[in-house]
Amino acid sequence: MRLAFFGDVVGRAGRDGLADHLPALRRSLDLDFVIVNAENAAAGFGITESTARELFDAGADCLTLGNHSWDQKEALTYIVREPRLIRPLNYPRLADAPGRGAQLLETDRGQRVLVVNLLGRVHMDSLDDPFAAVDKELDACPLGMAADAVVVDIHAEATSEKMAMGHFCDGRASLVVGTHTHVPTADAQILPGGTAYQTDAGACADYDSVIGNQKEEPLRRFTTRISGGRYKPAEGPATICGVYVETDPATGLARRVEPIRLGGRLAEHVPAV
Repeated sequence: MRLAFFGDVVGRAGRDGLADHLPALRRSLDLDFVIVNAENAAAGFGITESTARELFDAGADCLTLGNHSWDQKEALTYIVREPRLIRPLNYPRLADAPGRGAQLLETDRGQRVLVVNLLGRVHMDSLDDPFAAVDKELDACPLGMAADAVVVDIHAEATSEKMAMGHFCDGRASLVVGTHTHVPTADAQILPGGTAYQTDAGACADYDSVIGNQKEEPLRRFTTRISGGRYKPAEGPATICGVYVETDPATGLARRVEPIRLGGRLAEHVPAV
């Protein structure tokens, strides 16, 4: 199976960038399934039904979220109606958290893909243990048996927590990939047990920015410690950042992983197929 995961979409620039590049990438890479982290899609904070539809129309099969899941209040009801929208699995009172933190979805070719979204706990919102949560989910839907591929999005601040999650899931997931810090890391690899891993996929955003935001307000806060207003997404051409994975059809484990960087300001890299 051929999978692609794209990092945090930031505002209009990120949505437009995916709309410009994803349809051609789906064709050129012959992608079976595409996952996009969309927790910053609506003006940099959360997601709305209309912004989600833009990403689905661009070619996303599933959207994951993170610490900004509920910044747009309509997400609380939209996620109940949209099974392709996944919020973090490890909320402390799951009965009170709308939607789902893991979902088994099917490709056009009938392949089954389990998508799991987790929120880290180091320098992040205080949720339940993500390791215990993912352990239970992977046991309930094992790779190679109930699922043909398993993708885990660990939305976290600390690289150590993301790396630990990769090794914790090694051999039981096709891909473990980090989101949230918006900067693509140079450590795409296949772990010893066969799980593809990258610490952070990066963002789909204008990189003439501070992690996708217009530079003026972050600079003001860093230099003066005084807020001058709300963060606003940068509006220049976006670089589309993500990860490409090929899995073994017999096991669902990875046999190839490569970063994707296309358009905007960063050096371009698209896997050759």
